[in-house]
Amino acid sequence: MSGLRKRPHLKRPLWIIILVTFVIIFLITAYVSPLSSSTACYFFSSGDCTLYQSPSFPARELSDEETISQVVIKEILNTPPIQSADSKIAFLFLTPGTLPFELLWDKFFRGHEGRFSVYVHASREKPGHTSQYFIGRDIHSENVDWGKISMVDAERRLLAHALLDPDNLQFVLLSDSCVPLHNFDYVYNYLMHTNVSFIDCFVDLGPH
Repeated sequence: MSGLRKRPHLKRPLWIIILVTFVIIFLITAYVSPLSSSTACYFFSSGDCTLYQSPSFPARELSDEETISQVVIKEILNTPPIQSADSKIAFLFLTPGTLPFELLWDKFFRGHEGRFSVYVHASREKPGHTSQYFIGRDIHSENVDWGKISMVDAERRLLAHALLDPDNLQFVLLSDSCVPLHNFDYVYNYLMHTNVSFIDCFVDLGPH
């Protein structure tokens, strides 16, 4: 019997070896190197993929009023009110002259020193003050015509002076005919715990 015949060696498919080599190199490169495209993010899940997400754009360009409204809604209304031990309410009086209810306001402020500020804009004549809370609180004033831009200028002037005091957190614009309907603590707590504005109104749920 003749000797055992040797089996011929199987030829290794060279193209498979080359393909596997390229795949291994690609995987190692993708793992080690930072992902630099959204395509790589698609194939390899990674936390870095958030960097390559397409930014979202509005369906149309917003107007100036809409942009300002978004800022108000996102930045102001969503901001909780900040109150410190020195927080004050600025009472801004826009009057043609002497305040007819100054003594009533004196009673309203009495005993609450350090929790309020007073500013008076007298548009026609220098007012005579009898209350200690109003003496020396007049600001530079100019003539004001009802319903004209000069009234807005006077209000801005009052607000500008009030903003010089960083402890003023709430601002109340008043005319010479305004009077307080609640005590100081009620008004202070009501305004200090809100972050919205009130125009010609004061919400009072009352006992009913």
